[in-house]
Amino acid sequence: MKYLKTLQSSLKPTLLIDADLFLFRAAVVSEEETDWGDDIWSLASDLKVAKKVFTDQIESFQKRLDTDEVLMCISDRENFRKSVHPSYKSNRKKSRKPVGYKALVEWVQETWPSHCQATLEADDVMGILGSCPDLKTVIVSDDKDMKTIPCRLYRPADGDLLNVSLIDADKQFYTQALTGDSTDGYAGCKGVGAVTASKILGNRPEWSLVEQQYVKCGYSRDDAIVQAQLARILRFEDWDATTETIKLWRPE
Repeated sequence: MKYLKTLQSSLKPTLLIDADLFLFRAAVVSEEETDWGDDIWSLASDLKVAKKVFTDQIESFQKRLDTDEVLMCISDRENFRKSVHPSYKSNRKKSRKPVGYKALVEWVQETWPSHCQATLEADDVMGILGSCPDLKTVIVSDDKDMKTIPCRLYRPADGDLLNVSLIDADKQFYTQALTGDSTDGYAGCKGVGAVTASKILGNRPEWSLVEQQYVKCGYSRDDAIVQAQLARILRFEDWDATTETIKLWRPE
């Protein structure tokens, strides 16, 4: 991941921007429906509007966090989690991206420092760089999954600037492994919601508690591990920087 060395020389924190999320929002805002009469409608997008919306967002983040350094993190078209289980995000195949979204991604890659790593999601790029102990970074995203990363995290929707500790990140990760995520196409442990997961994990979250709950509900240990691998946003220790390969998570 080429930006590992580049970011080490930065004096001010680099904002790791969830470009997928903020580009999507900008594209949605710029869409316009037109009624041509006689039951004929069209949908169009003014990319100048979308670009301004996106740029204004980034500039507001820079001002709030007092830095000019940014890195746009973008998802690759392929996703390694589909090799873990084919159901991952299979329910999104028919979902439509906003008009002009692809062109916006290309514009961002041409205009801003950006990174897209083969088979990784933007979340993984942010997770790897955001948890690297040698880098000064702030992840900028409203995605709840980023709370599974020990990092500095800015959530624009509520204005929170968080220092996510390792124990809090692990608890959130184990919670995701238990509850699953229907949006991403993995079910978790049947009957376990956020409240039950919190009771199971308590104040000292450990993998063994997750595994015990799965076994109690009739699943195998391997079932629990697969769900955890789908839930796991990659951290620095899950990435081999020399070979640029994933070290798929397994319990110690």
